[in-house]
Amino acid sequence: MASTSEPAELTWSSQYTVTPSRSVQLPGDKILLPPSALEQLLAAAPVVAVDSEQRHITSFDPFNPYTFAAEQQARSHFQDRHQQLPHPLTFRLVNPANGRVVHAGIREFSAEEGEIVLSGFLRETLGLEAKSEESSRHASPNGDTEIVNGAQITVHAKQLPKGTFVKLRPLEAGYDPEDWKSLLEEHLRSNFTTLTNGEVFVVYGGRAPGGKREEFRFLVDGFKPEGDGICVVDTDLEVDIEALNEEQARETLQRIVAKRQRAPGTSEGSSVGGMIDIFKAQDGQVVDGEYVDYELTSWDRTQGVEIVLGGVDEEQEVDLFVSPFSSRQRVHPREDEHVFADLSSRYPKRIRLQPTNVELEDAESIYISIRAYPSDPPSNTPKAYNLKVTIYDPASVPPSDESNSADIAHDPDEVECKNCHQWVPKGSLFLHENFCLRNNILCPQGCGQVFQKRSETYKTHWHCPHDTFTGNTSLSKQKHDALYHIPQECPSCTMGFPSIPTLSTHKVTECPGKLILCRFCHLQVPQEGDPTEPPNPELLLSGLTPHELADGGRTTECHLCNKIIRFRDMATHLRHHDFERLSRPPPRLCRNLNCGRTQDGANKLGDTRSGTRKGQGPGNEIGLCSVCFGPLYVSLHDPEGKALRRRIERRYLSQLLTGCTKPWCKNDYCRSGRKNAGQGDKSVPTKDAIPLVKPFLVNMDGRGYTTPLHFCVDEASQRRRGVAEMLSAEQGVEGKGGFGLEWCVAALEAEGGDLDRARAWLKGWAPQRVEAGSNVDVNGT
Repeated sequence: MASTSEPAELTWSSQYTVTPSRSVQLPGDKILLPPSALEQLLAAAPVVAVDSEQRHITSFDPFNPYTFAAEQQARSHFQDRHQQLPHPLTFRLVNPANGRVVHAGIREFSAEEGEIVLSGFLRETLGLEAKSEESSRHASPNGDTEIVNGAQITVHAKQLPKGTFVKLRPLEAGYDPEDWKSLLEEHLRSNFTTLTNGEVFVVYGGRAPGGKREEFRFLVDGFKPEGDGICVVDTDLEVDIEALNEEQARETLQRIVAKRQRAPGTSEGSSVGGMIDIFKAQDGQVVDGEYVDYELTSWDRTQGVEIVLGGVDEEQEVDLFVSPFSSRQRVHPREDEHVFADLSSRYPKRIRLQPTNVELEDAESIYISIRAYPSDPPSNTPKAYNLKVTIYDPASVPPSDESNSADIAHDPDEVECKNCHQWVPKGSLFLHENFCLRNNILCPQGCGQVFQKRSETYKTHWHCPHDTFTGNTSLSKQKHDALYHIPQECPSCTMGFPSIPTLSTHKVTECPGKLILCRFCHLQVPQEGDPTEPPNPELLLSGLTPHELADGGRTTECHLCNKIIRFRDMATHLRHHDFERLSRPPPRLCRNLNCGRTQDGANKLGDTRSGTRKGQGPGNEIGLCSVCFGPLYVSLHDPEGKALRRRIERRYLSQLLTGCTKPWCKNDYCRSGRKNAGQGDKSVPTKDAIPLVKPFLVNMDGRGYTTPLHFCVDEASQRRRGVAEMLSAEQGVEGKGGFGLEWCVAALEAEGGDLDRARAWLKGWAPQRVEAGSNVDVNGT
C-alpha cells in the first residue's frame, strides 16, 4: 500500500507550437504531445515511497524458495522507493499572447517534435481561432478555420483535485433538463478530463426544428474543492444547473411549461403515432418541425402498397417520408435520411411501393413519418392531416387528373378561351373573354396556371430559376430553396452534397455512419467503409457491408463437420453440406428386422459408409450387419451357400424351440420373445418350425435376396430399431415429408441412441422423404 504522506508535486513545463493538423480529430479537452514530453515527464516524476509490506510478485509464497528469491530481488531493485506519474495526467495550458488559461487531459504522445495538437474546444477557449459553430463542436473541428500562424502555447503539468461539485449556468433560456441531462453526463464522461472555471462548453443534442443540431451551451461557474480547475475522472461529481439571472429563469420556466403543453398526445401537440393498419385511415396533427412516426407491420407482400397523405391545407407544408425497417435500414425516416419521400406542395401526397422494390427485400415493417416544415415566423398551431395505407394495383389506378385536356372530347358547340383555356359555349365566349381578360391572368412564365390578378396567390406565385419547380406560397419557396439549393455536409463522413435529397440518398446507402444490424455480431453498428473509394469486389459479390466484411473474418467451428470456418464463409460452407446431403448414398439397413444397425456403419459427420471404409463392413452378401452375421460365420469354403443356409435354419430352430432367454427380447420368432409379449411360454414343434423357416431361406444364393430375417439382438440395438420406426413416422419440418427409416436408423447408430442428437443429425445430414406426387426421388437428386 502507498504511504499516507502526500507525494511530491510533478513539476514540468514546456512551450510548443500549435499545429493545424487536419488528420487528427480530438474531442473535448484532449491534447497530443510529442514523445519527448513523455520522457521528460518520467524523468521529472516524483519519487513515491512504497510500503515495506507491498508484494512485488503477484504469486509470492514465503515458503516457496523461487518466489521468495524473486521477491527479494524485486525489493532490492525498487529499494522501497520508485517514480510514478499521477493518474490521470492533467495540464495547464497558457496562451502568452492573450493570457487565457485552460486545463486539459492527454490523449496520446504522438505529435511531431516541438508541436502540440489541440482540440477545437481548446483552440477556441485559448483564442486561437474565431468562434464558430463548427470550431466549438466537441466531436472534432472540420479543419476550415484558420489557426494563428506560429502560435506558441506554454504547457505546465498540473495535478488537479478530484471534483465533487460543479455549478453550470446555461447561456440561453429554455433548456429543458429532460433534453440535456443524459447528454451532459455522456458528454463529460466521453470528452473531458478536466473542467476550468469560466470556460464555456457545448453539448449537442438531436436535430432542432430548423434542421440544425440542437446546442446546449453551459458556463462553468464554480466548483468544489475551490480553485481554477478540477479533475472529473473517477469521481462522483454533483452538478447544479442555475440560471444566469431571474429573468432567464422565468423565461426558461415559461418555455418548459409551454413545451409540456405541446407534448405529443396533447391538444396543442403532435399526435403520438404508432401502429397503422391497411385500409384504416388515421387522422392526426403535427407541430412545426416535429415528426409523427407510424409503423406498418403487416401487409400482403405479393401486392403493392400505396401511402396517401391528405386533409392538409394547401398553404401548409406537411411532408411524407417512408423507409423500410430491415437489417440494412434501422432508423425512422427523416428529412435528411429517408428512402422514399414526397416533398412537393400538392395534396394529396402519394408514395407507391411495389413488391418488386429492392428496398423492401427482407423488410420487417415499413416506417412512415409525417413532418410539418417550420414556417417563418414559427407557428405553435398543429397542422391537421389524414394518413391512409391501401393496397396498390397499377391496373386499377384511374387516369391522372392532369391528363392533357386536348385528349378529352368536347361538345361541338364549345370553344376554348385563349386566356384561361377553359371550354365555354360559343354563345357566351364574348362575355366570358371580356370578364376573363379583365380579372384573370395566365402565368407569364409558361406553367399554365391561371390566377386572379389581385389575388395573394398570384403575388406569391414563384418559379425557381435553377430548375422546373413552381409554387404558390412564400413558405413553399423557402422550403424549396432550403431543400435543393443549400449545400449540405454529412455529419458522419464530412462529404459535401448540393442538396438535402442527395445527402439523404448518401446516408441510406454508402455513408459509413449508416446503422445496420450486423449478421455476425448481431449488434446495431455503423456499416463503416470509405464512400470515396471504389467498392471492394468482395463486398459487391457477397452483399456484405465493410463492417460485416471485417467482422466476418472471425472464425468459428462448423456445427456439422467441426472445421474452422470464417463467419462470412459459413453460408457457402453450409450450402456445400446441403449438396453433399442430397448426393450422399442412403444407408443400407441390416436385413435383420430386429436390428438397429446399418450394414456399413454411420458416424457423427454423416458418413453412411464409415464402417466399410475402415474395413469394418458386413463382409457378407446376405445383407446382415457384421454383428448379426458374426454367429453365422465359419471359415469354411461354401461357394453355393448351402452351409450358411443350414446355420440360419439351425438359428431359427434354436430360437423357436428353446428361445434366447433374454428378458428384453421382442422377437416374434423366438420363444422368449413371445413369452415377453404375453403369448405364453410354448415352444414350436419341430414339424411346424421347419416349414415356418423355409420361406426365409429363399434367394440366399444370389444378390437379389428380398426375404427378411428375424434374429435376436442385444437390448440397445432392439431399442434403437423401435425408436427409429417412431422417428420415421414423424412429420418433417415445413410441412415436408419426414425421414426414411434407413436414415433414422443411421442417425441413432451414429449418436449412440440419443434421440435429440439423432434429430439434429437428421436435420444436418439426411434428405427428407418426398411426398407422394413429387417428381424428385428419395435422395433429392
